[in-house]
Amino acid sequence: MAVPPDLADPPDLRVHFEQIFNAHFAEIHRYIARRLSDDTADDLAAEVFLAAYRGGYDASRGGVRPWLFGIATHLISRHRRTEIRRWKALSRTAERLEPSHEDAALARVAAGEVVGPLAGALAALNRGDRDVVLLSVLGGLSHAEVAAALNIPAGTVASRLNRARKQLRKALGDVNPLEETHG
Repeated sequence: MAVPPDLADPPDLRVHFEQIFNAHFAEIHRYIARRLSDDTADDLAAEVFLAAYRGGYDASRGGVRPWLFGIATHLISRHRRTEIRRWKALSRTAERLEPSHEDAALARVAAGEVVGPLAGALAALNRGDRDVVLLSVLGGLSHAEVAAALNIPAGTVASRLNRARKQLRKALGDVNPLEETHG
């Protein structure tokens, strides 16, 4: 079987890219799975690295990790409607459930009671704010890394994150889901 021309690069390039793949695939996959689903993450994570391999890394743009998260976020945006429908469906499902007293107590301890409202609030955020929140929370990226991933200034990251936190807090009724009592 013949090797496609774009994969017939010098061995040192393939070795370097293999190192990048091995170092970052799991976290890119995990980020995508948290945003979309495990099944989608399998395919989309592979697409991230294919796009990265074909596009080549430009060291002037910053670190490899934010670059890969930027590619992942761009590819996720193609799946935006599915993502938003998923958050909205989760929100509607949680609203219909009437848990027993025991279930409600367990949900408070596990912060599960905010999943539906949180999903709805995430779906209601504008795309830029939602990307910043999810890269920070699910991707574990710093402000500087989020800025590099989205190719925006660090100050924009901070303002978007601040605005999104206020909107999410308001949507949750100013409740901190990490506290045991909400009284």
